[in-house]
Amino acid sequence: MHGPTQDGNAVTSERSFLSRTNVLLVVGALIAPWLLCQIWILTSAGDEPFEEMPQCDANSMNCAHLGGGADFRMEELSLTIEAPIDEVQANLNAFIESNNGDVLVEEGDENASYIHFVVRTSFWRFPDDVAVSLTVVDMDTTQIELHSQSRLGQGDLGVNPERLEALHASLVA
Repeated sequence: MHGPTQDGNAVTSERSFLSRTNVLLVVGALIAPWLLCQIWILTSAGDEPFEEMPQCDANSMNCAHLGGGADFRMEELSLTIEAPIDEVQANLNAFIESNNGDVLVEEGDENASYIHFVVRTSFWRFPDDVAVSLTVVDMDTTQIELHSQSRLGQGDLGVNPERLEALHASLVA
C-alpha cells in the first residue's frame, strides 16, 4: 500500500461535521436580520402608556382614528353600539386576548372605560398602539372612540384601518 489510508468512518464524520457547520452558518445568516430588528425594536420603541385618547397627525400614514370628531383614514362606521357597556367591554377584552394584546392602561367605572393596549405584528413583532374609549349613552347604548397607530415607520400598509375595522366588528358582535 502506498501512503496513509483513512478510515471510511472518519471521512464520513468529517463531512458530517462540515455539513452541520454549514447548516448552522446558513441558519445564523438567515436569522441575524430578524434578531437585529428585534434589538432595534426593543431599544427604539419601548412602551409608553397613553393616559388619554391620542389623535392622528394630519399627514400620518401610520395611524387610524374613529370617533371623537377626529375620524382619520376610516370609512363610515357607527360610533354607537346598541349594547350595554359591560357587553361591549367583554367583546373588547375578547379582542385583546385573541390578538395577544398587552394592556398598558385600563381605567373606568360603570359609565366610561378607557384602555390602551399594544399588539405586535406576527413575524417582525412591530408594536402598534391601540386605544379604545367606551362611554355609556343610556342603559342599552355605548358610544365608542377607537385609535390605532404604528410606533415605527412612515406607513402601515393599511394595517391600522383594518385593525380598527376588525375591532369595531368585534365590539358590535
